[in-house]
Amino acid sequence: MRNWGRRVARFLGLALLGWVGLSVLLVLMLRVVPLGGSMVMFERKVEAWRAGESLDIRQEWRPWDALSPQAKLAVIAAEDQRFPVHHGFDLVELRRAVTASLNGGDLRGASTLSQQTAKNLFLWTDRSWVRKGLEAWFTLLIEMLWPKERILEVYLNIAEWDDGVFGLEAASRHYFGVSASQLSVVQASRLAAILPNPRGWSASRPGDHVLRRSAWIRRQMHNLGGPAYLDRL
Repeated sequence: MRNWGRRVARFLGLALLGWVGLSVLLVLMLRVVPLGGSMVMFERKVEAWRAGESLDIRQEWRPWDALSPQAKLAVIAAEDQRFPVHHGFDLVELRRAVTASLNGGDLRGASTLSQQTAKNLFLWTDRSWVRKGLEAWFTLLIEMLWPKERILEVYLNIAEWDDGVFGLEAASRHYFGVSASQLSVVQASRLAAILPNPRGWSASRPGDHVLRRSAWIRRQMHNLGGPAYLDRL
């Protein structure tokens, strides 16, 4: 019985080491490879298939220099203003979220761009503890193995912006008929504004909430110092 237990423990230990090694190699490879898909894209295709519907995924990879600086800054201003300085987890926002919840407010998200990139690229969208644990692991890996520019580049190329619309290039053409390099400040702020609910809100036909949120994002972009803030990456 003891020998059987040791064999099981040895097998589990080797399996864990193998999984860790493979995940590290995968993240290292994706540091330089243009990405044409993500697990969230796959999840949306499966959801459509289960519903008996057809879903065309629109996504075109664009390198860092072909992505609008205004869009890069707008996403940081909207989603993660401490992105250049944290190591994957924004402890300041996390403490604020927990404090607000303890004081009777809703438990709001404190997810960083690094966490969102890890989730969108490698995982699925539900809120289980298993997914959260894997998200933390992949967040640590990309923070250790990728520069900040690469994290933001990947995020902007795989983020969901509407049903079947992924990445900044597809979103820019879908909503405004321009490429990802040509976005204006207003257009970039509206795209960033709909990220919390991309399948429910529209950047080209914004409601009052999106208009207010995009105006707030533009103020934050100004407060951060404009596109020069990106030099901190």
